[in-house]
Amino acid sequence: MTSNPLSPNPATPNSPSKKQFPINFSCNFLGLFNTALNMPAKPLETKSKKASDLPKTNAALNKAKAVQNDEFYTQLGDIENELKHYKSHLKGKVVFCNCDDPYESHFFEYFALNFNALGLKKLIATSYQKSPIVGGQLPLFEIEGLKPEGKDPYAIEINEVPDHKKRGTTDLSDVKFLLKNKKNAAWTLKPDSFYGAGDFRSKECVELLKSADVVVTNPPFSLFREFVAQLAEFKKKFLIIGNKNSITYKEVFALIKNNKMWVGVTPMGRELYFDVPEKYAEAMRAGETGWRSFHFVKGVIKGRAAAIWFTNLDNSKRHEELALGETFSRTKYPKYDNFDAIEVSKVLEIPMDYEHTMGVPVTFLDKYNPEQFEILGDERDLGVPRGRGYIDGNRMYSRIFIKRKTP
Repeated sequence: MTSNPLSPNPATPNSPSKKQFPINFSCNFLGLFNTALNMPAKPLETKSKKASDLPKTNAALNKAKAVQNDEFYTQLGDIENELKHYKSHLKGKVVFCNCDDPYESHFFEYFALNFNALGLKKLIATSYQKSPIVGGQLPLFEIEGLKPEGKDPYAIEINEVPDHKKRGTTDLSDVKFLLKNKKNAAWTLKPDSFYGAGDFRSKECVELLKSADVVVTNPPFSLFREFVAQLAEFKKKFLIIGNKNSITYKEVFALIKNNKMWVGVTPMGRELYFDVPEKYAEAMRAGETGWRSFHFVKGVIKGRAAAIWFTNLDNSKRHEELALGETFSRTKYPKYDNFDAIEVSKVLEIPMDYEHTMGVPVTFLDKYNPEQFEILGDERDLGVPRGRGYIDGNRMYSRIFIKRKTP
């Protein structure tokens, strides 16, 4: 029942009964969420290159569901590159980050390091269970407010990051000092009648969500629709990572169509890379786990993922006008056999003088300006016969149907 979140075509699971899925909700992991997920990371330092001695295939980690305890590590650089566009949205806000182990998470690290610079009001982070890699920076048993064994899911709440050494600046040592010495900064989470402790759907985590202004995380891909629906239900601002194909989910596309959700600033065509534990790197090299898409970076294997940012926080990219230089002609822009619209196979070739319905690639969302275009829907919304557009009897790729707004 587990889908592979890093596959180009992840499976869509059936809705399970509540008691079947205690979910480890990691803010910095793209992986399987019916297992314990763990997310520290190291920044990418160089451009990736393909390894000649590894299996030659384009399948992006498409057998991940067979692997237990998958551990992918989000790059701090990817977080920094996207978050820098939303600083004005974060000032004076409560940021909520659900993660496997807050102190080991680069999301938590980013917000803790920049707590004062961003002017945050509060930072909340939660875990589903004790991370097996905990101890690299701050063992749980050293955090005030937690039981000595430190095995229970826990939450961390930061209201300030004081400069305890009076240096005029703060760093992770200040965060570590705060967590080790302030009893109320951390507490253990408890399960409820339906969900495990730390599950984003549990009563305790829902209450934390209600208190937050902005959610920044990597939600479980297998429950992506449910997670997004929860954000919409509580009318929360968010910046999250998801698989590109989640755009095609009915519930997700409805939000995009109605301008309640859009892609982030990082280009859709830019691949995200992730660190993996050595045990998986060796298995990948040997082809044992079914992972087939990865790169070497300075001799280290990095996993690849078809992942993008989604948000409902405004940004300048969303208001950039797409320059149109092509003019309409019947030969260049054929009409579908079974639907009243023309085919535009490349986003940059949208004609500047056509005011009717056009079918464009999903990558159009990377250039979508709601002042310039209107999204009419996809094949499902518009009831396109046979589920896809056809030209001269040939089935075309899935399209988003749009109209250009006239000035």
